[in-house]
Amino acid sequence: MQVLIVHRDAEVGEPLVEMVKEHTEHHCGFAASDREALAWARGVSRCSLFITQLRGDGVDGLSLGGTLSEIFAGLQTMFLPDYSTSEQRLDLANTKVFPEPIDGERLLQAIAFAETQRQVGQDLYHALDVLQMLCLARRSGAVQFVKGSKTAVVFLKSGQIIHAEQGAMRDQEALYHIVPWDAVEFAYDQYVRAPAETIRVPWEEAIIGAVSRRNAQVVGAAPAKGLQPAAEGKETRWSIFGRPRKLG
Repeated sequence: MQVLIVHRDAEVGEPLVEMVKEHTEHHCGFAASDREALAWARGVSRCSLFITQLRGDGVDGLSLGGTLSEIFAGLQTMFLPDYSTSEQRLDLANTKVFPEPIDGERLLQAIAFAETQRQVGQDLYHALDVLQMLCLARRSGAVQFVKGSKTAVVFLKSGQIIHAEQGAMRDQEALYHIVPWDAVEFAYDQYVRAPAETIRVPWEEAIIGAVSRRNAQVVGAAPAKGLQPAAEGKETRWSIFGRPRKLG
């Protein structure tokens, strides 16, 4: 399996490359910027796994991931955000998000899992994994989720969830229906704005409230393993993760 790691800090990225080479049989390339990554992509015929810094000087992991997904069919993407692991409020199985300090053992497990999923040809995520990452990274815009025939949109402002829609559902009721989605495609656009700001509680309160309500009402496994305390008018540019499709 061909892997590409992108990180602005070579002291972080290069040891990850060596870890992959030492503990797996995969080929692994490295780039320190979006430009270098695209140049690398022009020189190879395939890439199955992309591990990228979420955001850094010369690196926009979401945008780059969307671009590479159009080049390499079935590409899976994992993210390395710069916030601390201690800031996370949700601990999810099969995460594709690895904050600092990066847990090398867990990342290797995720790479092994990605290899087993390669034949599926889809880049699937837990909706809560994506929402937590975007909120802790203080992102604005909109994230659209696709699960089978169902779609949902969650609107963000500086890392807070301010509006949500799922079918006819809105706000907390929409989040209630989104939180168990554990195999979704997603698309993100930083320029899409909410039609209204209707959710006014902190993001973690909105999410944990939806999780707690569902756990109280639905018999079965919780979507999260544990809860830990711890511009308008511009052309949209969706970064799409999953099967090629037009979103938005």
